[in-house]
Amino acid sequence: MEDYGVKGLIPWLYYNDLPRAMKFYEEVMGFEMVVDQGWSKIYKIRDGAYLGLVDGDKGYHKASDTKPVIICLNVHDADAWYQRLVAKGVEIEKKPQESERLKIKVFMLKDPEGYVLEIQESLPGALSI
Repeated sequence: MEDYGVKGLIPWLYYNDLPRAMKFYEEVMGFEMVVDQGWSKIYKIRDGAYLGLVDGDKGYHKASDTKPVIICLNVHDADAWYQRLVAKGVEIEKKPQESERLKIKVFMLKDPEGYVLEIQESLPGALSI
């Protein structure tokens, strides 16, 4: 597949309380802010993978109670992520469980404004990345 010059991917999430979201992604998730645009922030998850947080009063879209998106992080060790997040006081929506069909271990949580985060570990033969 040709790369067509794509350097990365930045999904944008819109918040009523941007500082609260920033604190969660920095202190709880451990992401590093790499660009501060004032009313929007870009966090590096890994090379080429970023997450954008936007002040819902100033962005292209507005913050909404409906969050029809799941941010999935495919990790090497879902249990380690689970233990780390629980130790930080995060309320977990679903505890780690294995999907025999998809061959993944997965758990879910929500960020401060309700966006669902899926932490997923690929097991041998996984139908994922």
